[in-house]
Amino acid sequence: MFYTYLMSKTIFEQIIDGTIPCHKIYEDETTLAFLDINPVQPGHTLVIPKQPVEFVWDLDQNAYADLMTTVQKVAQHIRSSLNAEHVGSKIVGVDVPHAHVHLIPFATLDQFNQNPPTNEPDHEALAAMAQTLAF
Repeated sequence: MFYTYLMSKTIFEQIIDGTIPCHKIYEDETTLAFLDINPVQPGHTLVIPKQPVEFVWDLDQNAYADLMTTVQKVAQHIRSSLNAEHVGSKIVGVDVPHAHVHLIPFATLDQFNQNPPTNEPDHEALAAMAQTLAF
C-alpha cells in the first residue's frame, strides 16, 4: 500500500508531504523552497508550488503569482546571504513532472550553465547551506 502511494506521487509531492526529507530554506502556505541535492553551484535552490501541476504555465493565475513572489523573495535572500554577484533562474520542466524554478547563484556564465554533478549528494554540505539560507 505504501509503495503504491509513493509511486503515484512525484518526488516533489512526497517532499511537500514530508515522506521524503529535503534541505528546506523557505515555506509558506502555497510554496516551498529547498536546496537541489545535485547543485550546479552552492546555494542552488528549487522553488515549487504546493499545487501539483506539471508545468509552470498551467498554474492558475494566483498560484503562478504566489510562485513568482516566492522566487523573487528567495532569490533576493540567496543573493544577500551568499553575497552572490548574480542569481539566475531556470524553468526547465523535464526532470520532475511538477512545476519548479531553479535559482542558481553564480559569478560567471560558465558557472550558471554547467551541468549538475552526478556524484552522491553531500548532505552535510547541504545541511550547512540550508542553515545559512533558511528564513
